[in-house]
Amino acid sequence: MQPQSIAIIGAGTAGLATAALLAEQGHHITLIERAEALAPVGAGLLLQPTGLSVLKEMGLYQAMLGYGARVNALVGHTREGRRIMNTTYRSLDAHSHGLGVHRASLCHVLDQHLHTLPHQRLMDCTVSAVETLADHATVIAEQAGEPCRLSFDAVLIANGSHSRLRPAAWTRYDRLYPWGAMWAMQPMVESFAAPLLQQRYHQAGQMAGILPTGCRPDQPEQALASFFWSLPVAQMNDWQHPDFDFAGWRQQALTLWPQLESVLAPLTHQKQLLPATYRDVIMHHWGENRLGIIGDAAHAMSPQLGQGANMALLDARALGQAVANTDNWPQAWAHYHRQREPQIRFYQRMSRWLTPAFQSHSRTVSTGRDLFFPIMERVPWLRMQMAKTVAGRKCCSTDPSAATGHPPFSTFQC
Repeated sequence: MQPQSIAIIGAGTAGLATAALLAEQGHHITLIERAEALAPVGAGLLLQPTGLSVLKEMGLYQAMLGYGARVNALVGHTREGRRIMNTTYRSLDAHSHGLGVHRASLCHVLDQHLHTLPHQRLMDCTVSAVETLADHATVIAEQAGEPCRLSFDAVLIANGSHSRLRPAAWTRYDRLYPWGAMWAMQPMVESFAAPLLQQRYHQAGQMAGILPTGCRPDQPEQALASFFWSLPVAQMNDWQHPDFDFAGWRQQALTLWPQLESVLAPLTHQKQLLPATYRDVIMHHWGENRLGIIGDAAHAMSPQLGQGANMALLDARALGQAVANTDNWPQAWAHYHRQREPQIRFYQRMSRWLTPAFQSHSRTVSTGRDLFFPIMERVPWLRMQMAKTVAGRKCCSTDPSAATGHPPFSTFQC
């Protein structure tokens, strides 16, 4: 494709990675971000082998390793200490692993790379709408309090799961998950320093987790761990109330997982834990003519499978390949959908199926989880499929119904 002027709305993982890949092709990139500056904020996330493969192709893998913490397996136990999950990356091959990272560190590595490439940035710029015509797209925004209209050859929306810029006509489903999490970034303690994402459950109504998270770019000497506590969204307001029984909650958490004492010791007030909510977004398609939606804005889902940042990186790679291999946007989007639809549909479905097994009030579902997951660990084929699912290597085949957002339920493949 001849050089295009392309606006990318949102400077998160999807926006930064896509901006870099398209700038490398010679396109004129304008990155639009509502924050005044990129700041080291956010929780920890798990980069899977698929996401790491994109970083390798971009030449950023080693830089990311310098900020991350290797994760070799995902391990989960019940409150009573029974192991129900032990998904290891070595089931795939000897070199596969995950990488726990701070969201700010991933964005820092991508941002530093983007700074080496020609592009323009509009910070402190809030977009209210995008208008598209046959030959251009217009961004309607406000920058530093001043309204503006900016014209581009194409616009990519990458402003996260809570985006209000998704075209309603493209969106099949968009709702807030009834469960979220309270989380805190804590100094790593020796008792949790193993290269594992560790979780503890009591039925499906209580879940706590610890993810080794490496370090932040502004504090490279401090190894961190991400602590999270599952919570219904309806109860999150209780944490803000002055009468919230924080000591009672600590005791509840320690009853679930006594080893958390060293992690929770620095936490003395509920405001030290921040709320995180998630959306379930399913779109009929993600691009058309001069407009596209990528990252969590396009396919937000529960974080149970740890795929959000990886899907964003895969979106960026697929879009970069699509734009490089065609002369027009309709062909680029056709190529993009062929590349991304099978995986996106699979993980949307799996996320919806699995989330109630870990975050719900259903004792029946959690009992089934506790029975079935250990069986998967003992059966080699099932163990391999679970490892591939966690690693981001699964997809579902598509047929014409998939283009309308209704892919078949029976056609899973590796």
